[in-house]
Amino acid sequence: MARMSGLAHLAERRGLGRHGVGWCPTTTLSWMGISFLIAFAGAAIVVAVFGAGSRGTELGLKWTARWSFLLFWLAYAGTAMATLFGPRLAGLARRGRDLGLAFASAQLVHVGFVLWLYHIATEPIGDMSFFWVGVLCAYLLALFSLPQLHDVLGQRLWRILRTIAVEYIALVFASDFIFLPLQVGKYPRSSLPFALMLVSGASLRIAAFVRRHRS
Repeated sequence: MARMSGLAHLAERRGLGRHGVGWCPTTTLSWMGISFLIAFAGAAIVVAVFGAGSRGTELGLKWTARWSFLLFWLAYAGTAMATLFGPRLAGLARRGRDLGLAFASAQLVHVGFVLWLYHIATEPIGDMSFFWVGVLCAYLLALFSLPQLHDVLGQRLWRILRTIAVEYIALVFASDFIFLPLQVGKYPRSSLPFALMLVSGASLRIAAFVRRHRS
């Protein structure tokens, strides 16, 4: 009986619960590894079905962008939601670093598709410096999230760097999901949920900022 109780306690600690559901990664490396594997597996399926040409590359870019965005959004809005809605969402705030690094890990597959697009393109792709600065922001955040480098910056400078980089990445996603589709003239329905998430995430962050400064 004691052994069974110990196993049940271990399962709860690992997030398995009474019915073996609700599992989530427990370490930063597991968050990064699982997010990368999901991005890679989805990309592999897309390429296997549609090929590595322009069609498969376009769909692979869309899949990896959307998957990495979901991870980014949880890191982007998680602390704000915990501030506004109480301790029930405190887990999101605690996992902010893990989710941010998971986003950076999944983004590697997306960057791979972008580089492949350069390789197969028969016409000039155009200036993508806006995107590449966003990629730089993502991996600077990942690098400076290491405790050794984090301490060198200091708390205030790190907060400023993190805010600028995170908002820039959000702006890059806004370009993909809001601004560029609107310029085309026919807004794709598939981008609407992500556009709404971006707007709601920014609104939550502003509301949480106001609440913290008022209190």
